[in-house]
Amino acid sequence: MTTRQKSAKSPLALVLTGALALAAGPAAAAEPSVVTVQDSFDNVTFAVQNAITNAGLVIDTVSHTGDMLKRTGADVGSTKPLFLHADVFSFCSAVVSREVMTADAMNIQYCPYHIFVAELPDKPGTILVGHEVYPHGVMDKVNALLDGIIKDALN
Repeated sequence: MTTRQKSAKSPLALVLTGALALAAGPAAAAEPSVVTVQDSFDNVTFAVQNAITNAGLVIDTVSHTGDMLKRTGADVGSTKPLFLHADVFSFCSAVVSREVMTADAMNIQYCPYHIFVAELPDKPGTILVGHEVYPHGVMDKVNALLDGIIKDALN
């Protein structure tokens, strides 16, 4: 039988830990990879769905983020429209996911992968298609997968 000992930190250690965390500030998020296209939102979402399935992948969920934000805007005291339309497609690749998680099991945090399609109110007819840029190294394979799907969808 093993016992766990609770590690007690002194009040000074707790204050110093908190001060260091505040001094470090928030981590900077990487800019997403985004491509713009002049088309209708429906045409682009259809093309993205087809490109994902043509790559042999299954879409787990489609988050209708734009609809949710429109529906809940008044509830949170906002009247400003953020998107005319916005959807996020979530999916995984058994091959790529296994490869990146074999290299580091903590890469599970990135799965499923997402591609977003959005139309902004100040630029109707200009559709943004993109994805989060994952950390360089083994996750470059995921970035390449997502870039390839977007390229296939928009060509």
